[in-house]
Amino acid sequence: MTSLPLPLELLRSATLVDGSRVDVELVGGTVSAVLPAGAGAATDPEGSLDLDGFLLLPAPADPHAHLDKARSWDAIRPPAGDLVSAIASWRAYAAHMPVAHIADRAREQVLAMLANGTTAVRSHVDILLGDAPLRGVEALLLVRQELDDLIDIELVALSGQETPDRDIEAALDLGVDAVGGAPHLALDPQGELHRLLDLAERRGVDVDLHTDENLDGPLTLGDFADRVSGWLQNVSAGHCVRLGTLPVVERDALIAKVVGARIGIIANPITNLFLQGWDHPASTPRGLTPARALLDAGARFAAGADNVRDPFNPLGRSDALETAMLLVVAGHLTPTEAYAAVSSGARDVLGLPAAGPLVGAAAELLAVRGTSLPDVIAAAPADRFVIHRGSLVASSTVLRHVALPARSTHPPTRAPQLEKR
Repeated sequence: MTSLPLPLELLRSATLVDGSRVDVELVGGTVSAVLPAGAGAATDPEGSLDLDGFLLLPAPADPHAHLDKARSWDAIRPPAGDLVSAIASWRAYAAHMPVAHIADRAREQVLAMLANGTTAVRSHVDILLGDAPLRGVEALLLVRQELDDLIDIELVALSGQETPDRDIEAALDLGVDAVGGAPHLALDPQGELHRLLDLAERRGVDVDLHTDENLDGPLTLGDFADRVSGWLQNVSAGHCVRLGTLPVVERDALIAKVVGARIGIIANPITNLFLQGWDHPASTPRGLTPARALLDAGARFAAGADNVRDPFNPLGRSDALETAMLLVVAGHLTPTEAYAAVSSGARDVLGLPAAGPLVGAAAELLAVRGTSLPDVIAAAPADRFVIHRGSLVASSTVLRHVALPARSTHPPTRAPQLEKR
Protein backbone atom coordinates (compact mmCIF):
# COMPACT_ATOMS: atom_id res chain seq x y z
CA MET A 1 0.00 0.00 0.00
CA THR A 2 1.10 3.57 -0.64
CA SER A 3 2.81 5.09 2.38
CA LEU A 4 0.78 7.39 4.63
CA PRO A 5 -0.16 10.18 4.90
CA LEU A 6 -1.63 10.13 1.39
CA PRO A 7 -3.23 13.32 0.01
CA LEU A 8 -6.69 12.62 -1.40
CA GLU A 9 -8.74 14.29 -4.13
CA LEU A 10 -11.80 12.03 -4.33
CA LEU A 11 -13.78 9.69 -2.08
CA ARG A 12 -15.90 7.43 -4.28
CA SER A 13 -19.24 5.73 -3.59
CA ALA A 14 -19.48 6.58 0.11
CA THR A 15 -22.74 6.19 2.03
CA LEU A 16 -23.90 9.15 4.14
CA VAL A 17 -25.96 8.93 7.33
CA ASP A 18 -29.13 9.74 5.36
CA GLY A 19 -28.51 6.69 3.14
CA SER A 20 -27.47 8.59 0.01
CA ARG A 21 -24.45 7.40 -1.97
CA VAL A 22 -22.03 10.12 -2.97
CA ASP A 23 -18.64 11.07 -4.29
CA VAL A 24 -16.80 13.63 -2.19
CA GLU A 25 -14.16 15.88 -3.74
CA LEU A 26 -11.42 17.36 -1.58
CA VAL A 27 -9.15 20.32 -2.18
CA GLY A 28 -6.37 20.60 0.36
CA GLY A 29 -7.94 20.23 3.75
CA THR A 30 -11.47 21.18 2.68
CA VAL A 31 -14.49 19.39 1.19
CA SER A 32 -15.04 21.11 -2.17
CA ALA A 33 -17.99 19.11 -3.55
CA VAL A 34 -20.48 16.39 -2.61
CA LEU A 35 -21.88 14.77 -5.76
CA PRO A 36 -24.03 11.76 -6.67
CA ALA A 37 -21.97 8.55 -6.71
CA GLY A 38 -20.09 8.25 -9.99
CA ALA A 39 -20.05 11.97 -10.74
CA GLY A 40 -16.77 12.89 -9.07
CA ALA A 41 -13.38 13.13 -10.77
CA ALA A 42 -9.75 12.98 -9.68
CA THR A 43 -6.70 14.02 -11.67
CA ASP A 44 -4.48 11.44 -9.93
CA PRO A 45 -5.68 7.82 -9.46
CA GLU A 46 -3.52 7.57 -6.34
CA GLY A 47 -5.61 10.35 -4.83
CA SER A 48 -8.88 8.42 -5.10
CA LEU A 49 -10.32 6.18 -2.37
CA ASP A 50 -13.15 3.68 -2.99
CA LEU A 51 -15.59 3.75 -0.05
CA ASP A 52 -18.22 1.37 -1.42
CA GLY A 53 -19.79 -0.31 1.63
CA PHE A 54 -18.52 2.34 4.04
CA LEU A 55 -20.41 4.97 6.05
CA LEU A 56 -18.72 8.37 5.81
CA LEU A 57 -18.83 10.49 8.97
CA PRO A 58 -17.20 13.57 10.47
CA ALA A 59 -14.05 12.36 12.19
CA PRO A 60 -14.29 12.11 15.98
CA ALA A 61 -12.58 14.66 18.21
CA ASP A 62 -11.87 13.77 21.82
CA PRO A 63 -12.36 16.82 24.08
CA HIS A 64 -11.17 15.21 27.33
CA ALA A 65 -8.17 12.88 27.50
CA HIS A 66 -5.30 12.26 29.92
CA LEU A 67 -2.46 11.20 27.66
CA ASP A 68 0.12 11.47 30.44
CA LYS A 69 -1.79 8.85 32.47
CA ALA A 70 -2.88 6.57 29.61
CA ARG A 71 -1.86 2.91 29.66
CA SER A 72 -0.27 3.06 33.10
CA TRP A 73 -2.65 0.49 34.66
CA ASP A 74 -0.35 -2.50 34.15
CA ALA A 75 2.58 -0.70 35.77
CA ILE A 76 0.56 0.54 38.75
CA ARG A 77 -1.93 -2.31 39.34
CA PRO A 78 -4.04 -0.10 41.62
CA PRO A 79 -6.92 -1.40 43.71
CA ALA A 80 -10.30 -0.80 42.11
CA GLY A 81 -12.07 2.08 43.81
CA ASP A 82 -13.38 5.59 43.72
CA LEU A 83 -11.87 8.87 42.58
CA VAL A 84 -9.93 9.53 45.80
CA SER A 85 -8.20 6.12 45.75
CA ALA A 86 -7.41 6.52 42.04
CA ILE A 87 -5.76 9.90 42.70
CA ALA A 88 -3.67 8.38 45.51
CA SER A 89 -2.48 5.49 43.29
CA TRP A 90 -1.60 7.84 40.46
CA ARG A 91 0.32 10.30 42.63
CA ALA A 92 2.46 7.54 44.12
CA TYR A 93 3.40 6.34 40.64
CA ALA A 94 3.77 9.80 39.10
CA ALA A 95 6.40 10.82 41.64
CA HIS A 96 8.99 8.70 39.79
CA MET A 97 7.94 8.87 36.09
CA PRO A 98 10.71 9.81 33.65
CA VAL A 99 9.79 12.00 30.69
CA ALA A 100 10.61 9.27 28.15
CA HIS A 101 8.19 6.78 29.72
CA ILE A 102 5.37 9.32 29.78
CA ALA A 103 6.01 10.14 26.13
CA ASP A 104 6.07 6.47 25.11
CA ARG A 105 2.69 5.74 26.70
CA ALA A 106 1.15 8.94 25.35
CA ARG A 107 2.41 8.30 21.83
CA GLU A 108 0.99 4.76 21.87
CA GLN A 109 -2.35 6.09 23.06
CA VAL A 110 -2.56 8.87 20.47
CA LEU A 111 -1.79 6.47 17.62
CA ALA A 112 -4.45 4.04 18.87
CA MET A 113 -7.00 6.86 18.90
CA LEU A 114 -5.93 7.94 15.43
CA ALA A 115 -6.26 4.39 14.06
CA ASN A 116 -9.85 4.36 15.29
CA GLY A 117 -10.68 7.70 13.69
CA THR A 118 -9.95 10.50 16.15
CA THR A 119 -8.15 13.39 14.43
CA ALA A 120 -8.21 15.98 17.24
CA VAL A 121 -7.73 15.55 20.96
CA ARG A 122 -7.58 17.81 24.00
CA SER A 123 -5.47 16.31 26.76
CA HIS A 124 -5.12 17.46 30.32
CA VAL A 125 -1.58 17.10 31.62
CA ASP A 126 -0.73 17.08 35.32
CA ILE A 127 1.47 19.77 36.78
CA LEU A 128 3.28 17.32 39.03
CA LEU A 129 4.40 17.75 42.61
CA GLY A 130 8.07 17.74 43.57
CA ASP A 131 11.22 19.15 42.03
CA ALA A 132 10.34 18.50 38.36
CA PRO A 133 6.68 19.50 38.01
CA LEU A 134 6.74 19.86 34.21
CA ARG A 135 7.83 16.33 33.26
CA GLY A 136 4.39 15.47 31.89
CA VAL A 137 4.19 18.77 30.04
CA GLU A 138 7.57 18.19 28.42
CA ALA A 139 6.55 14.67 27.36
CA LEU A 140 3.26 15.70 25.77
CA LEU A 141 4.77 18.70 24.01
CA LEU A 142 7.30 16.28 22.48
CA VAL A 143 4.55 13.91 21.32
CA ARG A 144 2.49 16.80 19.93
CA GLN A 145 5.46 17.98 17.88
CA GLU A 146 6.22 14.47 16.58
CA LEU A 147 2.62 13.83 15.47
CA ASP A 148 1.75 17.32 14.26
CA ASP A 149 1.05 16.16 10.66
CA LEU A 150 -1.28 13.37 11.80
CA ILE A 151 -3.51 14.71 14.56
CA ASP A 152 -4.34 18.00 16.29
CA ILE A 153 -3.43 17.98 20.00
CA GLU A 154 -4.38 20.69 22.49
CA LEU A 155 -2.98 20.64 26.03
CA VAL A 156 -4.54 21.83 29.29
CA ALA A 157 -2.47 22.40 32.44
CA LEU A 158 -4.14 20.27 35.14
CA SER A 159 -3.27 21.66 38.56
CA GLY A 160 -4.27 20.99 42.15
CA GLN A 161 -4.64 23.26 45.12
CA GLU A 162 -0.97 22.59 45.99
CA THR A 163 0.22 23.79 42.58
CA PRO A 164 1.76 27.28 42.70
CA ASP A 165 0.77 29.79 40.04
CA ARG A 166 4.36 29.94 38.82
CA ASP A 167 4.26 26.26 37.74
CA ILE A 168 1.02 26.74 35.80
CA GLU A 169 2.42 29.83 34.13
CA ALA A 170 5.64 27.98 33.31
CA ALA A 171 3.58 25.31 31.53
CA LEU A 172 1.78 28.01 29.54
CA ASP A 173 5.13 29.57 28.66
CA LEU A 174 6.31 26.22 27.25
CA GLY A 175 3.29 25.96 24.94
CA VAL A 176 0.39 24.50 26.93
CA ASP A 177 -2.83 26.01 25.59
CA ALA A 178 -5.26 26.33 28.48
CA VAL A 179 -5.73 26.43 32.25
CA GLY A 180 -7.30 23.44 33.99
CA GLY A 181 -7.82 22.11 37.47
CA ALA A 182 -10.35 20.49 39.78
CA PRO A 183 -11.65 23.14 42.21
CA HIS A 184 -14.28 20.81 43.71
CA LEU A 185 -11.45 18.71 45.21
CA ALA A 186 -9.84 21.67 47.02
CA LEU A 187 -10.34 22.48 50.69
CA ASP A 188 -11.68 25.84 49.50
CA PRO A 189 -13.48 25.04 46.22
CA GLN A 190 -14.63 28.60 45.52
CA GLY A 191 -11.23 30.06 46.30
CA GLU A 192 -9.51 27.54 44.00
CA LEU A 193 -12.05 28.20 41.25
CA HIS A 194 -11.36 31.92 41.27
CA ARG A 195 -7.59 31.47 41.58
CA LEU A 196 -7.56 29.48 38.33
CA LEU A 197 -9.94 31.84 36.55
CA ASP A 198 -7.88 34.84 37.69
CA LEU A 199 -4.79 33.23 36.18
CA ALA A 200 -6.55 32.40 32.89
CA GLU A 201 -7.98 35.91 32.66
CA ARG A 202 -4.57 37.44 33.32
CA ARG A 203 -2.97 35.29 30.61
CA GLY A 204 -5.90 35.52 28.15
CA VAL A 205 -6.07 31.74 27.62
CA ASP A 206 -8.87 29.19 27.40
CA VAL A 207 -10.19 27.32 30.43
CA ASP A 208 -11.25 23.69 30.83
CA LEU A 209 -11.93 22.68 34.43
CA HIS A 210 -12.78 19.32 35.94
CA THR A 211 -16.06 20.37 37.56
CA ASP A 212 -18.10 18.78 40.35
CA GLU A 213 -16.96 15.22 39.69
CA ASN A 214 -18.97 13.82 42.55
CA LEU A 215 -22.47 12.64 43.43
CA ASP A 216 -23.03 14.73 46.55
CA GLY A 217 -20.04 17.03 47.12
CA PRO A 218 -19.30 20.68 46.35
CA LEU A 219 -21.21 22.41 43.56
CA THR A 220 -19.06 24.98 41.75
CA LEU A 221 -20.64 25.10 38.29
CA GLY A 222 -22.97 28.01 39.09
CA ASP A 223 -20.16 30.28 40.31
CA PHE A 224 -18.09 29.16 37.32
CA ALA A 225 -20.89 30.26 34.95
CA ASP A 226 -21.36 33.58 36.75
CA ARG A 227 -17.66 34.38 36.55
CA VAL A 228 -17.09 33.58 32.86
CA SER A 229 -20.32 35.02 31.44
CA GLY A 230 -19.27 37.35 28.65
CA TRP A 231 -15.70 36.03 28.36
CA LEU A 232 -14.20 35.83 24.89
CA GLN A 233 -12.02 32.84 25.76
CA ASN A 234 -13.32 29.35 25.05
CA VAL A 235 -14.51 27.86 28.37
CA SER A 236 -15.57 24.32 29.18
CA ALA A 237 -16.39 22.11 32.16
CA GLY A 238 -15.70 18.39 32.26
CA HIS A 239 -17.62 15.71 34.15
CA CYS A 240 -20.33 17.82 35.88
CA VAL A 241 -21.63 14.66 37.59
CA ARG A 242 -23.16 16.61 40.46
CA LEU A 243 -25.41 18.41 37.97
CA GLY A 244 -27.12 15.10 37.29
CA THR A 245 -28.05 14.59 40.95
CA LEU A 246 -29.90 17.89 41.46
CA PRO A 247 -33.69 18.24 41.68
CA VAL A 248 -35.14 19.07 38.25
CA VAL A 249 -35.99 22.71 39.00
CA GLU A 250 -32.55 23.44 40.46
CA ARG A 251 -30.83 21.47 37.69
CA ASP A 252 -32.63 23.30 34.90
CA ALA A 253 -31.94 26.71 36.44
CA LEU A 254 -28.22 25.87 36.61
CA ILE A 255 -28.22 24.56 33.04
CA ALA A 256 -29.77 27.86 31.91
CA LYS A 257 -26.81 29.67 33.52
CA VAL A 258 -24.40 27.36 31.72
CA VAL A 259 -26.09 27.97 28.37
CA GLY A 260 -26.06 31.73 28.95
CA ALA A 261 -22.34 31.67 29.73
CA ARG A 262 -21.65 29.42 26.71
CA ILE A 263 -19.72 26.92 28.79
CA GLY A 264 -19.11 23.71 26.88
CA ILE A 265 -20.08 20.67 28.95
CA ILE A 266 -17.99 17.54 28.43
CA ALA A 267 -19.42 14.20 29.54
CA ASN A 268 -16.99 11.37 30.29
CA PRO A 269 -19.22 8.32 30.55
CA ILE A 270 -16.80 5.43 30.85
CA THR A 271 -14.68 6.89 33.66
CA ASN A 272 -17.58 8.41 35.57
CA LEU A 273 -19.56 5.17 35.39
CA PHE A 274 -16.51 3.35 36.76
CA LEU A 275 -15.53 5.77 39.54
CA GLN A 276 -18.87 6.94 40.91
CA GLY A 277 -21.16 5.03 43.26
CA TRP A 278 -18.69 2.74 45.07
CA ASP A 279 -20.09 3.81 48.46
CA HIS A 280 -23.67 2.94 47.44
CA PRO A 281 -23.82 -0.89 47.38
CA ALA A 282 -27.62 -0.89 46.89
CA SER A 283 -29.46 1.05 44.17
CA THR A 284 -26.04 2.22 43.01
CA PRO A 285 -26.29 5.64 41.32
CA ARG A 286 -24.52 5.96 38.01
CA GLY A 287 -22.31 9.01 37.62
CA LEU A 288 -23.13 10.89 34.45
CA THR A 289 -23.95 14.47 33.64
CA PRO A 290 -27.60 14.97 32.49
CA ALA A 291 -26.95 14.77 28.75
CA ARG A 292 -30.60 14.84 27.70
CA ALA A 293 -31.45 17.94 29.73
CA LEU A 294 -28.32 19.72 28.49
CA LEU A 295 -29.08 19.01 24.83
CA ASP A 296 -32.73 19.97 25.22
CA ALA A 297 -31.64 23.31 26.71
CA GLY A 298 -29.28 24.04 23.81
CA ALA A 299 -26.01 23.60 25.70
CA ARG A 300 -22.71 23.16 23.90
CA PHE A 301 -22.27 19.45 24.59
CA ALA A 302 -19.48 16.97 23.93
CA ALA A 303 -18.18 13.68 25.26
CA GLY A 304 -14.72 12.18 25.66
CA ALA A 305 -13.09 8.89 26.54
CA ASP A 306 -11.27 10.50 29.50
CA ASN A 307 -8.99 7.93 31.13
CA VAL A 308 -7.85 4.82 29.26
CA ARG A 309 -6.25 1.92 31.14
CA ASP A 310 -4.98 3.88 34.10
CA PRO A 311 -5.94 4.04 37.82
CA PHE A 312 -9.09 6.02 36.95
CA ASN A 313 -10.39 3.42 34.47
CA PRO A 314 -8.78 0.02 33.80
CA LEU A 315 -10.42 -0.43 30.38
CA GLY A 316 -11.18 1.53 27.21
CA ARG A 317 -10.74 0.84 23.49
CA SER A 318 -9.48 4.30 22.46
CA ASP A 319 -12.51 4.44 20.19
CA ALA A 320 -15.07 7.25 19.99
CA LEU A 321 -17.69 4.68 18.99
CA GLU A 322 -17.35 3.20 22.48
CA THR A 323 -18.06 6.60 24.02
CA ALA A 324 -21.05 7.08 21.70
CA MET A 325 -22.43 3.66 22.63
CA LEU A 326 -22.25 4.50 26.33
CA LEU A 327 -24.09 7.78 25.74
CA VAL A 328 -26.91 5.78 24.15
CA VAL A 329 -27.21 3.04 26.78
CA ALA A 330 -26.35 5.10 29.89
CA GLY A 331 -27.28 8.62 28.81
CA HIS A 332 -30.42 7.77 26.83
CA LEU A 333 -29.33 9.75 23.77
CA THR A 334 -30.20 8.72 20.23
CA PRO A 335 -27.36 7.30 18.11
CA THR A 336 -27.36 10.53 16.09
CA GLU A 337 -27.06 12.69 19.22
CA ALA A 338 -24.42 10.40 20.69
CA TYR A 339 -22.22 10.48 17.60
CA ALA A 340 -22.60 14.26 17.36
CA ALA A 341 -21.26 14.53 20.92
CA VAL A 342 -18.00 12.83 19.91
CA SER A 343 -17.66 14.61 16.55
CA SER A 344 -19.38 17.89 15.63
CA GLY A 345 -20.25 18.73 19.25
CA ALA A 346 -16.74 17.95 20.38
CA ARG A 347 -15.23 20.13 17.67
CA ASP A 348 -17.52 22.99 18.70
CA VAL A 349 -16.50 22.67 22.36
CA LEU A 350 -12.84 22.57 21.28
CA GLY A 351 -13.30 25.68 19.15
CA LEU A 352 -12.42 23.83 15.93
CA PRO A 353 -14.05 24.48 12.54
CA ALA A 354 -16.94 22.28 11.46
CA ALA A 355 -15.93 19.06 9.71
CA GLY A 356 -17.57 16.28 7.75
CA PRO A 357 -18.90 15.45 4.27
CA LEU A 358 -20.33 18.94 3.69
CA VAL A 359 -19.17 21.51 1.15
CA GLY A 360 -16.82 23.98 2.81
CA ALA A 361 -16.24 21.81 5.89
CA ALA A 362 -12.84 20.69 7.09
CA ALA A 363 -11.82 17.36 5.53
CA GLU A 364 -11.66 15.56 8.88
CA LEU A 365 -13.44 12.33 8.03
CA LEU A 366 -13.95 8.75 9.19
CA ALA A 367 -15.18 5.98 6.91
CA VAL A 368 -16.41 2.84 8.71
CA ARG A 369 -17.66 -0.32 7.05
CA GLY A 370 -21.39 -0.44 7.73
CA THR A 371 -24.84 0.46 6.55
CA SER A 372 -26.09 3.01 9.11
CA LEU A 373 -25.04 4.99 12.16
CA PRO A 374 -26.72 2.58 14.65
CA ASP A 375 -25.01 -0.28 12.81
CA VAL A 376 -21.50 1.14 13.18
CA ILE A 377 -22.01 2.31 16.79
CA ALA A 378 -23.29 -1.16 17.72
CA ALA A 379 -20.67 -3.21 15.89
CA ALA A 380 -17.70 -0.79 15.92
CA PRO A 381 -16.26 -2.47 12.80
CA ALA A 382 -12.49 -2.43 12.57
CA ASP A 383 -12.50 -1.69 8.83
CA ARG A 384 -11.86 2.06 8.73
CA PHE A 385 -10.24 4.88 6.77
CA VAL A 386 -9.19 8.02 8.64
CA ILE A 387 -8.70 11.35 6.87
CA HIS A 388 -6.99 14.36 8.47
CA ARG A 389 -6.50 17.67 6.64
CA GLY A 390 -7.55 15.97 3.42
CA SER A 391 -4.99 13.15 3.67
CA LEU A 392 -5.42 9.49 4.50
CA VAL A 393 -3.57 9.02 7.79
CA ALA A 394 -4.79 5.58 8.91
CA SER A 395 -6.51 2.54 7.44
CA SER A 396 -7.51 -0.81 8.88
CA THR A 397 -8.75 -3.94 7.12
CA VAL A 398 -9.85 -7.17 8.77
CA LEU A 399 -9.96 -10.59 7.09
CA ARG A 400 -12.46 -12.81 8.89
CA HIS A 401 -12.92 -16.58 8.53
CA VAL A 402 -16.03 -18.10 10.14
CA ALA A 403 -16.76 -21.85 10.01
CA LEU A 404 -20.26 -23.04 9.16
CA PRO A 405 -21.79 -25.64 11.51
CA ALA A 406 -21.11 -29.22 10.47
CA ARG A 407 -24.79 -30.11 10.79
CA SER A 408 -27.51 -27.63 10.08
CA THR A 409 -31.26 -27.87 9.58
CA HIS A 410 -30.95 -24.87 7.26
CA PRO A 411 -28.10 -25.65 4.85
CA PRO A 412 -26.70 -22.79 2.83
CA THR A 413 -28.15 -22.29 -0.64
CA ARG A 414 -24.74 -21.49 -2.07
CA ALA A 415 -21.16 -22.48 -1.45
CA PRO A 416 -19.63 -20.78 1.61
CA GLN A 417 -17.40 -17.83 0.85
CA LEU A 418 -14.57 -16.28 2.79
CA GLU A 419 -15.76 -12.94 4.10
CA LYS A 420 -13.34 -10.08 3.67
CA ARG A 421 -13.99 -7.41 6.29
